[in-house]
Amino acid sequence: MKKGIILYQSKYGATEKYAQWLTEMTGFACVETKKANIAEVKEYDTVVLGGGIYASGIAGISFLRKNREQLQGKKIAVFCVGASPYDEKAIQEIIAQNFKEDLKDISCFYCRGAWNESAMSFVDRKLCGMLVKSLKKQDPSTYEPWQAALAEAVGQTCDWTDQKYLEPLVTYLAN
Repeated sequence: MKKGIILYQSKYGATEKYAQWLTEMTGFACVETKKANIAEVKEYDTVVLGGGIYASGIAGISFLRKNREQLQGKKIAVFCVGASPYDEKAIQEIIAQNFKEDLKDISCFYCRGAWNESAMSFVDRKLCGMLVKSLKKQDPSTYEPWQAALAEAVGQTCDWTDQKYLEPLVTYLAN
């Protein structure tokens, strides 16, 4: 593999865990997006961004958008982390929302994260509570996969992180 760097933005730790695993698997440098310096990032051949999914947005994607011109010619990939099981339709919606014109050629990979209400910020807990409340008004047989996962996880602490989710990304980076 060429010289690479992993940038990540992690709110509750799952994305950071994946970034550390990816560092071990690739030998790439690793730095939090908020501490990243574009002058240093430009020195790498490959740039991987990892970010959690919040309200269908990928945390940290703004770094790529802001610095897209300076990253021209680099191999760029994104891994996003969410609590839901993999669902092609949901992933395509996330890609459509986050990878518009300027980022449309970037490959995106999905890793399943974790759920821990006690670690959530007050705002995140309230937002999730509102989602759960709206779910209770629906027939469970009509749930989308992410809705079923949310209904199942409420009140529990769940950790679905697994290095296997990184394998497609590692293969992509090796080519």
